[in-house]
Amino acid sequence: MTRPVRDVVDLSHPLDDDTPVYPGDPVARFSPATTVAADGYNVLHVRMGSQTGTHVDAPYHFLEDGPRIDEIPLEHCLGPAVVADVRGKPPHGRIEWADLAPWVDRLAPGRILLLRTGWDEHWGTDAYFDHPYLTGEAAARVVDAGVRTVGLDALSLDETVLGGEPADGFAAHLAVLGAGGVIVENLRDLGRVPAVDPVVSVLPLRLAGADGAPVRAVAFRLSA
Repeated sequence: MTRPVRDVVDLSHPLDDDTPVYPGDPVARFSPATTVAADGYNVLHVRMGSQTGTHVDAPYHFLEDGPRIDEIPLEHCLGPAVVADVRGKPPHGRIEWADLAPWVDRLAPGRILLLRTGWDEHWGTDAYFDHPYLTGEAAARVVDAGVRTVGLDALSLDETVLGGEPADGFAAHLAVLGAGGVIVENLRDLGRVPAVDPVVSVLPLRLAGADGAPVRAVAFRLSA
């Protein structure tokens, strides 16, 4: 007997020429390659980096010998989700292990942890680069709990510093990716994820040998 999908929520930002990117990454550009008027059909010419928009990081993003995006276990990209509401942090605020205390007993192998910072409200503004971030110590403890997929509604799991590197380096990235896990960045609308038994899909494009890839992230639940 099939279990119908219900309450589907789109967790992805639309991609266009104004899509914010991590400092130094390629900007996105979209232009018509063909049109119905001139050619009888529409095709869009797409230019962008692997880390554009809502996307998944593979271990290879930081580890030369890490699995590429087409090599990661797809089980990391589809499963039950835990949404940790950590809103209220100031710009560049640290998300500590103590902030995750209400959800610790739900962290386990196969679970996808999503950090709701509320920073998706700043999408398209300069403030988007001043997002809160997960500390390396908290990321390591999340991994120790068995979680291999961590996502958030902000530009990066680590701090973003314009014109320089984060003071703590890329500790959160290294903790998750170093454990063979994946990171999902630039999510949105995490407050709309179903409250009961949510399932999240963050299946990335199968870009051969890539460090990451865009994803159409969705949350849903299955009927009983």
